[in-house]
Amino acid sequence: MSDERTRAHVFVTGTVQGVYYRASTRDAARERNLDGWVKNLDDGRVEAVFEGPADSVEEMVEWCHTGSEAAEVESVDVDYGDPEGESGFRIEW
Repeated sequence: MSDERTRAHVFVTGTVQGVYYRASTRDAARERNLDGWVKNLDDGRVEAVFEGPADSVEEMVEWCHTGSEAAEVESVDVDYGDPEGESGFRIEW
């Protein structure tokens, strides 16, 4: 695994609210020891930030294409950048 840290800022479109997408994202990110957050947006999308080793961040971005069991993901848009010092992984409201 790569030790180089990176940041992914993700927007997920589809049936991703009310289907435990945020909780599942939090659990999956914590399993990978990633830092960041996830939240619902008013337009029905889910927004998330993942920071950590590049390989783990990429795994999480790929995970977002499926998400929680009940989710129906239409698209995942991601921008990569330098980490901004996130600590722990949380659901934002």
